[in-house]
Amino acid sequence: MNLSNTTMASYAFLKEMYRDSYFPDDLVKKGESILIDLCREIEKSSPSNLSELYALTHAATDKFNDLQEEFDERDSEIETAAREAIAEDFANIAKAYGFAEADVEELIATRDW
Repeated sequence: MNLSNTTMASYAFLKEMYRDSYFPDDLVKKGESILIDLCREIEKSSPSNLSELYALTHAATDKFNDLQEEFDERDSEIETAAREAIAEDFANIAKAYGFAEADVEELIATRDW
C-alpha cells in the first residue's frame, strides 16, 4: 500500500462491504483503491485546512459516483450499508490525517448515491 500514515497503512478499508456478498469483491476493491489513492493524495499535497481536504475528498467521491454505474450493471448498488461504510472510511481518513473536526457529510458532499 505504501502509505506513510501508519494508521491508514494498516487500515481495513470497506470491511463491511467485503463481508456482504451483495457487493462484488472486485468492485469493492475498486472502491478501496479510490480510498487508498485519496490517502496518497493527502500525503502528497498535505492539505493545510478543511477546504483543501474537502477538495480532495470531493474528487474521490466523484470517483465513487462513477463506480456506481458498475455496481448497477452487476445488480448491486451503493445503498445504505455501502454509504455508511464509505462515509465511515472517509471520516477515519480525515481523522488519521489530523482533520478530526471534518464534517462527514461535507467530506462526501458531491455524492450522488
